[in-house]
Order: sequence, then C-alpha cells, then structure tokens
Amino acid sequence: MLLTDKTTFTEFLIEARRSHPEARGDLNGVLHSVATACKAISRAVAHGSLADLLGNADASNVHGERQKKLDVIANEIFLKLNENRGYVAGMVSEEIDEPYLLPAKYERGKYLLLFDPLDGSSNIDVNVAVGSIFSILRAPHPNADPEPGDFLQCGAEQVAAGYAIYGPSTMLVLTTGNGVHAFTLDPLLGEFILSHRDIRVPDDTEEFAINASNHRFWEYPVQRYVDECLKGSSGDRGKDFNMRWIASLVAEAHRILMRGGVFMYPRDTKKPGVNGRLRLMYECNPIAMLMEQAGGRASTGYKRMLDVKPESVHQKIGFVFGSRSEVERIERYHIEGDRRDSEQPLFATRGLFTTPA
Repeated sequence: MLLTDKTTFTEFLIEARRSHPEARGDLNGVLHSVATACKAISRAVAHGSLADLLGNADASNVHGERQKKLDVIANEIFLKLNENRGYVAGMVSEEIDEPYLLPAKYERGKYLLLFDPLDGSSNIDVNVAVGSIFSILRAPHPNADPEPGDFLQCGAEQVAAGYAIYGPSTMLVLTTGNGVHAFTLDPLLGEFILSHRDIRVPDDTEEFAINASNHRFWEYPVQRYVDECLKGSSGDRGKDFNMRWIASLVAEAHRILMRGGVFMYPRDTKKPGVNGRLRLMYECNPIAMLMEQAGGRASTGYKRMLDVKPESVHQKIGFVFGSRSEVERIERYHIEGDRRDSEQPLFATRGLFTTPA
C-alpha cells in the first residue's frame, strides 16, 4: 500500500481545519502531541515483559489503586510530549493527585488536557487490550496557569475527545464535534491512517456489558434491566442477549462503537458513599462525547452524562452508554423507580411469616 492511497491523521486534521479559517492550529497541535504520545505508549505496551515493563510499580495513585509500571511510564509520556509545545495551559491525569502545572520555562497555551494514560492496566499482565483516554477543554484563561476550578467544566464543553486502543492493532478514535473517526497505526510507516470514517452506533443491540458479580449491590432498575436480558426470548424482551465484560473501558467502548451494545458500570451500594466507580472528567466525559457523536447515548442512569457539573477533577460517577434505545430504557427504569412491591401479590414478600426481599 502506498501512503498516498490513504488519508493520514495529519492530512485529516489539515482538511478539517480548512472549514475553520479563523483557527490558528493550536487544537491540531494538541491532537498531534496526543497522537505522538499514543504511538510511544503503544510501543511500550507491545514490548511488555521483553523490556521488563510488566508488573506493579512501588506506588499508588490518587484513587488508592496500585500503579503498574506501564501506568507510570504512560503518564510520563503524556506529560512530556504535551508540556513543552505551547498548546496546553495545564493537565489533569488519573495518576496525579492535583492538576499538573507546566514548568515555568514553557509557554502556556489555549487548552486544558485531561487524560487516563493507561486505562485497563489491571489487564496488562494477561495481555488483554488496554488504552488511553483523553479530553480537551478550552482554558478559561489562555496563556496562563489554570486555577483548579478551570478544569471543572461540563462534558458538553469539550472541544475534542478520544481514545487509543492497544490491541491486535493500535487505533486512535477521535471526535472534534463533527462525527467519530478512527485511525489505525501503520507500524512500518509510523503513521495513523484513516480506516473508519463517520462511525455510527446501531440504535438497537443484543449485547450488554456489566460486572455481574455486583448484582446484589445494584439498584433495582439495573437489576430489572439485566434480569430481563438474561430471560432472553422467553422473557419480556422477546430476544436473546449476549453478555460481555472485559474490565477495560476503552475495549468496551471500542466494541460498542464498532458493533453496538450497552455498557453499565452503575452506582451501587458496595462502597457506601461512593457515587460510582469511573472518573467523570477523563473517562466518562470523553467516552460520552464519542458515543453521542456516533449516534449513541451516554448517561448516569438518571440524566445525560455531558450535562453533569463536575465537583472535583477526580470525581467518580455511575456510567451507562451505548445503543440509544437500550440506554433510554435503562433511564426509564430509573425514573419508574423500585416497582418490586407494587408488582408482587399482597403477601408474596411481606406475609406474616416472611421478611422483606
């Protein structure tokens, strides 16, 4: 294949910029830096144990999770390849407690970059697909150090979002608000090549993804939805579903973008006082933007994810996304609430010698 036969990532960005003649190219600069970081991380992931990069590091992140060696390496790659280009004013990473301020010698830019440098890293030692997720916001005070509150913007304010997935092939999936497009890394050329244009999530699906081991901790609307799926063609849904669970948000999102489905990591009662497990700012918001741009839907289970006003940069939240019809059904079940009592016969669960279910 000749390089001229395909559209490269750089050519795609140049073409997209032509529709915005007033743009100076700063956003393209951030995206180029992110793409370069993803190439470097892809190479590190591919080397794995050959370069002694597997296993745990001697540290934990802000969430109390034990860091993998590749978590630390991927984080350093993102920081170093974005801090000195003059395009970003500050960054937030899953692996750093506080927002990252650029070294004084570097120029501050117009954008804020938020990222999970290596999502799904718990899978890295067993060679399951992992990825990087990123979100780009406008800096309220360009060319200056950001205040912590400058990052606390709703997901609807994102100017671009995407992820890289490091699987059998490395792919970069991106939206700048004009659809979702995927680029596959050609390892011989060292270039991301446009391979999937205008990705669309099917409206309907027969696949769902959830960690079923948490069933007893879920709110009733989630239990209701999953139980209906498990009853298959003999139940109310009248069709059989397949269940998937990879424990890698990037891998789950990529499968849903490519062939449909619904993903659920809802809030539950397993850890009292915790309103979910996934991070709003640099996991849920970028995936939500991608889903909406591809015709899907993303929600907390109760409301549109991109409308959530963040309270902290590491805020956690429940997350449901994927094929629109299924996400809307789950939202409807949350609105209807707990119907178990009204659906049961008078003494089915509250008879004289029984205890409430």
